[in-house]
Amino acid sequence: MSKETIRVPDIGSSDPVDVIEVSVKKGDSVEAEDTIVVLESDKASLEVPCPKAGTVLELKVKAGDQVKEGDPLLELDVAGEDGGEADIAAEAAPTEESVADEQAGRSDFSRENDSADNDSADAAPAPKGGTRTVPAPDLGDIDEAEIIEINVAEGDSVEAEQTILVIESDKASLEVPCPEAGTVKKLLVKVGDKIGTGTDLLELETAGGGQSDGSAGEEKSSDKGASEKPAAKKEASEKAASKQDGAAKSSGSRKSDLDEKPSEAGRQNVPPETPERSQGKPSASVHAGPAVRKLARETGIDLADVAPSGPKERILKEDVHALIKQRLENPPVAAGGGAPDLPEIDFSEFGPVERQELNKLRKVAARNLHRSWVTIPHVTQFDEADITELEAFRKSQNKALEKEGVKLTMLAFLVKACANALREFPRFNSSLEVSGEALIMKDYVHIGIAVDTPNGLVVPVIRDADKKGLKEIALEMGELAGKARDRKLSPADMKGATFSISSLGGIGGTAFTPIVNWPEVAILGVSRSDTKPVWDGKAFQPRLTLPLSLSYDHRVIDGADAARFTSYLSQLLSDMRRALL
Repeated sequence: MSKETIRVPDIGSSDPVDVIEVSVKKGDSVEAEDTIVVLESDKASLEVPCPKAGTVLELKVKAGDQVKEGDPLLELDVAGEDGGEADIAAEAAPTEESVADEQAGRSDFSRENDSADNDSADAAPAPKGGTRTVPAPDLGDIDEAEIIEINVAEGDSVEAEQTILVIESDKASLEVPCPEAGTVKKLLVKVGDKIGTGTDLLELETAGGGQSDGSAGEEKSSDKGASEKPAAKKEASEKAASKQDGAAKSSGSRKSDLDEKPSEAGRQNVPPETPERSQGKPSASVHAGPAVRKLARETGIDLADVAPSGPKERILKEDVHALIKQRLENPPVAAGGGAPDLPEIDFSEFGPVERQELNKLRKVAARNLHRSWVTIPHVTQFDEADITELEAFRKSQNKALEKEGVKLTMLAFLVKACANALREFPRFNSSLEVSGEALIMKDYVHIGIAVDTPNGLVVPVIRDADKKGLKEIALEMGELAGKARDRKLSPADMKGATFSISSLGGIGGTAFTPIVNWPEVAILGVSRSDTKPVWDGKAFQPRLTLPLSLSYDHRVIDGADAARFTSYLSQLLSDMRRALL
């Protein structure tokens, strides 16, 4: 027998998730693949299986806790193994101490860089003035980092040590300071670029003056030794302390971060997009760390609007959260009046009642749907498709494919037909920029399929649907639907859709108005097929028709385009041979 720590597996996201159920207790015997805990994010629930059989020695979590990949769940006395084996999961998984050490190491690295920069400045006399290229500093073991924010513009005057941009890798976010004062002559990079150590960032026009010879340089060096070095070290120390303090507080603040972070909480009541924001920077110079800047981007907050409460007027996460809360509690009234406040009603006055708390999945879905409904001008185009021959073909093929374990449903044909239609009408496969200034045209077709589960609606995604055959789509749909029912969908299974299909054909109805799933611009609703008499020019013939309801964002798609899309889709479904053309 040997003791082993069972940890949170790869859950497809670095964000903390809630423990909503612990399925075992201390002393329980468990078999391999037995569920030990159930986790829930803002998108899905996930059952975590035990990788080995054994006896539960100690539980490390309880319902209501928040965990992330690598966090310990329980101690297991593994059956059939001696005590000499090491805790592989513990060695492989990061711990809070290692994360803190790594962050502290990065802080030390920042201090060393600051010190090295200062020492370099001490050793060499300052230039007389002119234009120089500012490169990215030594990033250590970071091979490549993405520019997530640029804090200056061409023509701006900058001071030494002023942050010029913020970069982010898979390990950390880092503010890049300007090595000396001057004027930004030309930016050589933009938001989204990938850079490494030494990459040219900008051209800086430096000022001339009394630092034209070596003696002036020595005098400056002496002055720095007396005053600037302590200040630089103090600033670096404050940055390191801020990062370590953020790491130490993370376990206590995860809940508030999760609750306040979703874009739907902040974006509905923020000021309109400005040129500065579209370039990835606030509309005024502010003092804030990378984590705070990232939070502001995610929630649509302009840091220039945030009142700082930290030392030296530094903006903290709590300040951003406070502004979001204020705007939610006191939303601006739009022209023509805003939505009135709803009065609280005591329903128990009229009879017995029971309050049922919504689970997290339904709460997030409600916020997302409300955001889409109030921000997207919806229009729905209704049409019908004659699927008489298609239904006969489907049934005949199911008999032939039964031995292969493949079951063709009408939804599989719809996915394939929609994939072809999206290639034919690429505007339906796009997204509108938040600024409303441009469309993002996507050269991939990922179709989301709405699945009804006891916990709520989930939308797993069929990726590259245009490149897959009917059999492959049918098999993948079956696997995703099974994972959805068993609460085993990962966040990765539900990301990246460019278009969605909501099918109510198995339940009933003749038509409905589905809500567009932002940032998509269209969604297809499908109702139950029905046999109707159709005039063929000589007589009425019984034909099986399928009702189609296409909701779309009228800012992106015109009514004529929607009619063409459903007409094309109807033609494909009436004769799938057209998809081969």
